[in-house]
Amino acid sequence: MRVLLTNDDGIDSPGLRELAVGLGSEHEVWIVAPEGNRSGSSHSITLGAAVRFRRVGEREFASAGSPADCVLYALLGVVPVDVDIVLSGVNLGPNLGTDLVYSGTAAAARQGAFMRRPSVALSVCSYADPY
Repeated sequence: MRVLLTNDDGIDSPGLRELAVGLGSEHEVWIVAPEGNRSGSSHSITLGAAVRFRRVGEREFASAGSPADCVLYALLGVVPVDVDIVLSGVNLGPNLGTDLVYSGTAAAARQGAFMRRPSVALSVCSYADPY
């Protein structure tokens, strides 16, 4: 299966990295995530400006955009293959109740669903190791 991973905590987030390692032995994993923390960015997308992407690994890209931008542009061609599923997270900290309105992690999964891909947002109820 081809999996697109993203999040709102940034490309170096331990949650994203653990998910990539866990899935990488059995699936083709692509990562398109913000270059830094975008927590609370909700479902913002970039309009009227270019969104930069920088290759940081064989199948990894860091973006200057929002989590929703990451999914939007990944599915429109940054990732050169069709992906089967979008996984957003693992978010550091819970996304509960009204947090879902503000969560970039939840918005990234929502963007994948808008683009007709099965999509899941993942969160953990911890901000510090061990998760």
